[in-house]
Amino acid sequence: MNSTSPLPVVLAITGASGSAYAVRLMQVLLQQENPVHLIISDAAREVARRELNSDFPANDAAPEIWLDFLNQVLLTGRASGWGFATNHISESCRLFVHTQKNYSAGIASGSFLTRGMVICPCSMGTLSSIACGASTNLIQRAADVHLKERRTLVLVPRETPLGLIALQNMTTLTTAGATIMPAAPGLYHQPTTLADIVDFVVARICDHLKIPHSLMNRWGTDD
Repeated sequence: MNSTSPLPVVLAITGASGSAYAVRLMQVLLQQENPVHLIISDAAREVARRELNSDFPANDAAPEIWLDFLNQVLLTGRASGWGFATNHISESCRLFVHTQKNYSAGIASGSFLTRGMVICPCSMGTLSSIACGASTNLIQRAADVHLKERRTLVLVPRETPLGLIALQNMTTLTTAGATIMPAAPGLYHQPTTLADIVDFVVARICDHLKIPHSLMNRWGTDD
């Protein structure tokens, strides 16, 4: 990576509801030519199959298969009526997919520079493991690296109601430097489609990564 290349974003997708948030975030990051290092848990694949009626490509799938998936998944099948527009991702996009056990990946080390890490959606099990420093897979290890290096770490839980243990874990992680950003979209941007709701959450994630976007109307600005 040379000095002029944008720093990559680490994106982990775990087994909470909200697959569309993750896919849309991946689209936006790659469209803006941000390299993405992706880790998908086994549970996340099961949830996506149920919510999107589609399977994530295999970790070792060819780049063109991933590109076709990202360009089509929110426009077809169960998502076809959600209101997403066609979003072209360049064939030059840089997407690196890792297995959960690939500890030789650069993102397992603090010496590998990143723009930040997002876990979207973040399951309560993943959140708990990070809070106690378990590091039993690459998702947890990469999150621990971002905490110890004082880099941006955004966790996007999608759970309701929240129990005391989950709230205590969130307090622990916030104290350690993470940002807890529940998938709780606002309505002041006057959404009319499910795509508008999803984009609200993705927009807030991009704000914390300091990535420019025009995904929503901000409070205090004209429509």
